[in-house]
Amino acid sequence: MLPDDWQLTDDIEDFVARAGDFLRSRPALHNTPLTDIEKLRTRGADAPGAAAALLGRLESGGEVRAVFYRTPRGYLSITPLSADQAGTLAAQLAGLGHRPSGVIADHDTATAFAETWQRHTGEAPTPFWRTHLHRLGALTPPLPHPAGRGRIAGRADHARVVRWCRQFCVDVGEESSIDLIDAGSWADSRFGDRHFTFWETPDGTPVAMAAATSIVAGMIRVDPVYTPAHLRGRGFAGAVTVEVSRAALAAGATDVVLFTDPANRTSNALYQRIGYVHVADFTGYRFSPR
Repeated sequence: MLPDDWQLTDDIEDFVARAGDFLRSRPALHNTPLTDIEKLRTRGADAPGAAAALLGRLESGGEVRAVFYRTPRGYLSITPLSADQAGTLAAQLAGLGHRPSGVIADHDTATAFAETWQRHTGEAPTPFWRTHLHRLGALTPPLPHPAGRGRIAGRADHARVVRWCRQFCVDVGEESSIDLIDAGSWADSRFGDRHFTFWETPDGTPVAMAAATSIVAGMIRVDPVYTPAHLRGRGFAGAVTVEVSRAALAAGATDVVLFTDPANRTSNALYQRIGYVHVADFTGYRFSPR
């Protein structure tokens, strides 16, 4: 069994009631657990993977110190832990017979968990996702500003939104998201609960797209941002990101965040110019059977 300070459950409502304050205490750092768990909670049994929910909270001194949960795709998502705590959790879960597909967390937590997991299970960790987390400071529209305007996507835009999201997935190598979109499971994809905005040229032609999550605990995440390849380098991505960031602030968000590919220096520089500040680095490992 896990030590008494780790509490496991498959009851999402009970988990949110007990761990909600902890998750809301750092909405920028906890942005993905906040949106993932809210999606599972609101969709209930209809959410993919909900029937096999696995959630855990680490308690000490009567307070929640960390949480983990199994995502619909089988990965463990973990809030920051010390190396010893992450290793202990990996060893205990392996001993209980749990077999996640991998782990996603801040870089140090994910790495410590993955290394211990390999020692106990023989399953080799392979990094498949690395990202920078940024939080909006002072929003600063880029100059020069491209001609055009932002427009909220409507029902008539759905086909373009789906097509561009699929192209985005191809660009970033998210095969599982492509599979869901191709299967017609838009609602089950990570884009199904997003609010999309286009940047249009003066003649009304959409040239870039950005989306945002609904507000949770005062936090809104901008995801994804996409410009078709032949239209890049003209400032459209910056313009549409400013548009959705401004709308997030107007909606009352206190934390507006986004993730960036560390290897894409262009996008990292762009987001920093418009006011996003680096917060943390995250890593995902996939476990390969021995």
